[in-house]
Amino acid sequence: MTYEEAEGWTTLADPTRRTILMELATGERTVGELTGALPVTQPAVSQHLKVLKNVGLVTDRAEGTKRIYRLNEAGVAALRDQLDMFWKRTMSGFEQLMEEER
Repeated sequence: MTYEEAEGWTTLADPTRRTILMELATGERTVGELTGALPVTQPAVSQHLKVLKNVGLVTDRAEGTKRIYRLNEAGVAALRDQLDMFWKRTMSGFEQLMEEER
């Protein structure tokens, strides 16, 4: 995994960003709606969304004067692919260990 690929995981180390992603997993939200679900200010939510957008985990679109945020399926799928790879490697290592003990 490259440093760039790891950026998504590093970004999710922040609990506020994880909460934002969980909120967006249930559907699109405006900054105001997200602010109502979090114990931080609207400018802070906007900054967290900017970070999430920069690493490709969320996208946004304009609707009048508001921005509507949603999960970026491609970005989330990339994280899922990485988890699947880690899981397969772990299970492969476990299988090898079990074979050696037989």
